Amino acid sequence: MDKVGDRRPAVEENRSSEEDVRSQSMVAAVSCPAAATARLTLPGVMDSEGRVDESRLRLYIFKNESTGWHILNHCFPKTGLRTSGGVSPSERGLAWRFLFGMYSCSSTALERSLLQEQLMVRYQVMKRKWQQLIPSAVRMHLNNSDAELVAAVQYFDQRQAQAQQQTLDLSEEVRERLAFLELQAQILFERVTLDEEELQEAVRIIDKDVPRTNRDLFYYQGEISGNLLVLRDILITYAAFHPEVSYAQGMNDLCSRFLEVLDCEVDTFWSFSRYMEKFSKDFRADGLHRKIELEAALLKVLDPELYAHLATDSMENFTFCHRWLLLGFQREFEHSDALRLFEILSCDHLELISQQVERARYQERLAQNISAEDSPESELQAINTDFTFELFICAAILLENREVLLQCQDDAQLIRFTSSLNGRLDLSGTLKKAEQLFYNYCRSCSWDDVNGQCRENKSKEEDFLYQLRCLFLLK
Repeated sequence: MDKVGDRRPAVEENRSSEEDVRSQSMVAAVSCPAAATARLTLPGVMDSEGRVDESRLRLYIFKNESTGWHILNHCFPKTGLRTSGGVSPSERGLAWRFLFGMYSCSSTALERSLLQEQLMVRYQVMKRKWQQLIPSAVRMHLNNSDAELVAAVQYFDQRQAQAQQQTLDLSEEVRERLAFLELQAQILFERVTLDEEELQEAVRIIDKDVPRTNRDLFYYQGEISGNLLVLRDILITYAAFHPEVSYAQGMNDLCSRFLEVLDCEVDTFWSFSRYMEKFSKDFRADGLHRKIELEAALLKVLDPELYAHLATDSMENFTFCHRWLLLGFQREFEHSDALRLFEILSCDHLELISQQVERARYQERLAQNISAEDSPESELQAINTDFTFELFICAAILLENREVLLQCQDDAQLIRFTSSLNGRLDLSGTLKKAEQLFYNYCRSCSWDDVNGQCRENKSKEEDFLYQLRCLFLLK
């Protein structure tokens, strides 16, 4: 095996085929310093100093046409509206480091090189802190029946030794800089008190869940099944320093996505942590309950009959959508499509659009100088900006299977239905349907659309529907 420092950075590797993955045959790197200076070749996204135009990146991820699916031509036959989504596998690792906030989009390549060192040292100090608190948790207690994972321990240990040797091979100047950063990190995390009892319980659950991570993926097979041990360390470190969240079932599958794409322990931890800052509430009962309520509310608008059928006690009020929304439809699509959908949902493009649409709609009403007496609020439907794109994806799946769902009479039948979708859904068709639903929902909130009128003297730049169409188009 090559040294960790000799490997190509994950962001430069094109893992579009299984042969590319098999050629690596390595456990994930501890750190990937080359990622800090690597360049995104997406058109117009990165400047000469390495700064990323965040809005262009998010727009590109949502609408990249190279992946080949075309949407809403029937809604915009004259404009030829089309979109696709996601980045190529060769760009994905670096794009995710910006998309999920590990790297600030305003940072230069030089600034990121220094940040990479700081993040590596901080992670190592955090990891060492919980290992010293619970020495028995350093090693995963393996079931000897899992022969593949037992055999992978040696590759994991070899990787650790290589990483330590790599540090020793650094120049004196770099070692001194890292020593200073380590002192800073020790002072910072010295103030943090870990709850030993709660962490031991988190470790117990993690050790049950990690071996259940999708072992059909090549990334967790054979000698590189040691990546499961890397995943375990990331999850324990996260649980230790985020006691308000700790660990909940499903996090292993979610974090696994980051590890597979970034192929780096340190970068996975920080990217996953940034993601969880926004979505950790989904792993609490109240947070996910709120999301399920929103899905029900959206379906009530889109299809009242189907909503009424599913919103019954025997159907347990849409809880069958729990896994879809929690894991971002990870199992419902083919694996590469699921990764692409995850980054499309995470780019927040349509969520930003919905806010712009609401502002445009408000300006439309002001321009018409409509009085409350002439336009009772009941005539207009308010745009709910909490209706995120993932809810429209969920609605698209439900509506596509409407007839089957109307035949379901209880929760057991719904569970069988959702299980039957695993790996079988078509991403292009689902995205097309979801964006159509989103556009029609926003259009239904338009004053002009509701009243079937448009001021003759109004320029097209002032027209609500024109602005809505432009928000979908590549500029």
